[in-house]
Amino acid sequence: MTADSRFRDPEAVDASSPPARGIVFPARRVVTMNPDLPDATAVAVLGDRITAVGDIEDVRGHSAVDERFADAVLVPGLIDQHLHPVLGATTLVTEVIATEDWVLPGRMCPAATSEQQYRQRLQEAERALPDPDTWLFSWGYHRLWHGHLDRAVLDGVSRSRPIAVWQRSCHEFFLNTTAITALGITPADMADRGPASAMVDVLAGHWWESGMNLLLPSLAPHFMTDERIATGLRLMVDYLHHNGVTAFNEPGIIWDLEPWELYQDILGAPETPLLSTFLVDARSQADSGMDPADAVADAHRQVERHCSGKVRLLPKQVKLFADGAIISQLMQMRDPYLDGDGQPDPCHHGEWMMQPDVFRAFARVYWNAEWQLHIHVNGDAALDLVLDTIEECMADHPRADHRTVLVHFANSTEEQIDRIAQLGAIVSANSYYPVGFADKYAAHGLGAARADAMVRSASVLNRGIPLSFHSDLPMGPSDPLTLAWCAVNRITPSGRVAGPDQRISVHDALRAVTIEAAYSWRMEHELGSIAAGKLANFTVLGDDPYAVAPDHLNQIAVLGTVFEGRWFPSDA
Repeated sequence: MTADSRFRDPEAVDASSPPARGIVFPARRVVTMNPDLPDATAVAVLGDRITAVGDIEDVRGHSAVDERFADAVLVPGLIDQHLHPVLGATTLVTEVIATEDWVLPGRMCPAATSEQQYRQRLQEAERALPDPDTWLFSWGYHRLWHGHLDRAVLDGVSRSRPIAVWQRSCHEFFLNTTAITALGITPADMADRGPASAMVDVLAGHWWESGMNLLLPSLAPHFMTDERIATGLRLMVDYLHHNGVTAFNEPGIIWDLEPWELYQDILGAPETPLLSTFLVDARSQADSGMDPADAVADAHRQVERHCSGKVRLLPKQVKLFADGAIISQLMQMRDPYLDGDGQPDPCHHGEWMMQPDVFRAFARVYWNAEWQLHIHVNGDAALDLVLDTIEECMADHPRADHRTVLVHFANSTEEQIDRIAQLGAIVSANSYYPVGFADKYAAHGLGAARADAMVRSASVLNRGIPLSFHSDLPMGPSDPLTLAWCAVNRITPSGRVAGPDQRISVHDALRAVTIEAAYSWRMEHELGSIAAGKLANFTVLGDDPYAVAPDHLNQIAVLGTVFEGRWFPSDA
């Protein structure tokens, strides 16, 4: 029997249920991420749990031997620490015209790297729709690659078809006149709605950051229909499984927008080899006008709605937001943004997603109630706000092992990383940022020094700070091996290395998509390493990530996953 046929043999383990009797899986190598036993050659599984790990001679007596993985390498089930299923699903059923190639289930979406390419692709997408009344939704636009965009430009694509363009960050929308008219939106509707009104320009057809909260209630019935999301979720499951993902977290569920019943039906289906966890979203509480004093009780009620099963909320963990999106260059920076000539740009500034006083108030009530904070932060000025807030909370209400997670971690200074270590916070970074954006941001907005220093992974590890990686799908590819490759190599599309001193080892990068990701959710006792008693979640690789050249790490074949003891081969 060939190795390939072993991986597809349906007789050895029935995927409809975990094995009823113990089975030993020998492998070329088992990478455990357990420092007490870093390497092994066999794993014993009973039901959905690991019963033994070691050499084949040590574990053979536990159960029958299944040789299907004998030529493969087993690693702990790969984890995407942070992605957005509703955004990922919607993107997968949207016309993708982005700054880079996207390889998606059933289609390849090549990059548009110029204004001419972008507008041509958008016009082709419009002409390809047979029904003249069908909305054209597209995702992936970015000004630095694709030039200026506004209502007038989209009217030039069509004055009869409603068009909505989702910016590459998912933090901005551009609509044409037909779309704005169809939604019945007027400038008066968007005025006098608090800070969000300053992030709307109806005449330009542009909504960004908190201003999107004023648009989505009208747009979502068209953009996020149950049919579109259901189709997208199924595609997303295929995409994640193909990339070896066995668990992910949505850090901040917005109940009014997210289809919880579809999540249960699709993500919770027996044939879905994924654990899907969710956190309470403090920003939506703040945006609703909730008094911070009522937030924790409301959060407990949210968790109680669904706190068990394969699709569930994690207890006592909450998401807060500081500043705007890095991909929109709306992060709050200490020093000014730069124009294309390297001079300070007075028209370019960041935005707050939660105003600082609101952020502090919600952070404090959750901190005092002993909740774990996961904080979206991108700019170094916003990181100052976050670290000052943690320091103030710690002074008033000291906590051990609070594990406050600094999420995204795009821009920082060495001094700030010292503070992170002193305060006991941890980092979950998007390692794709310097790879995908450093070239453009060096020339526009940040300048070379700040752009290349994005995501200071080595500096974090040098201070002993726990580091995990995430895709923030669709901000980056939900492909943990690619995220690891980004952190190890930091090679940009131009072929240069952005911030060579911030490259990290293959081992540390793999920890960031396994045990450290589990640690950031307080699930390290269940996930993230291969050890007796833990869930039997493995990703099965065709090559050894420690043996291939580091710049080939993202080319290793994922043969499939074992999820809670059940084998799910890859179809790719």
